[in-house]
Amino acid sequence: MFSTPAYAQAAGAAPVGGPQDMLIQFLPLIALVVLFYFLMIRPQQRRAKQHQDMLAAIKRGDNVVLSSGVIGKVVRVEEKEVGVEIATGVTVKVRKGMIAEVTARGEPAAANDSKN
Repeated sequence: MFSTPAYAQAAGAAPVGGPQDMLIQFLPLIALVVLFYFLMIRPQQRRAKQHQDMLAAIKRGDNVVLSSGVIGKVVRVEEKEVGVEIATGVTVKVRKGMIAEVTARGEPAAANDSKN
């Protein structure tokens, strides 16, 4: 005589899901990982490769900008270090990885720079 309402029976039943339902749940997460790769990881790897290629191509006479902002001219190139002349007669030894930018010899100077 006592019967359970229909909504109570439906609420107690466990949903039956297959592998397709699991895939649909993980699809947004997979999409975020792919998006993160193309927007963050891949461009960083490309910049690191360009920096390594730039450092490998350093030669004597190139003007360089160090990561600290110091500008100088390369006077000696070694495997992991370079000698940079930052003032007349002042040469410092710098790790190659600390070079932020290389301006090759022969590039025109800016209009407001004096020529030495």
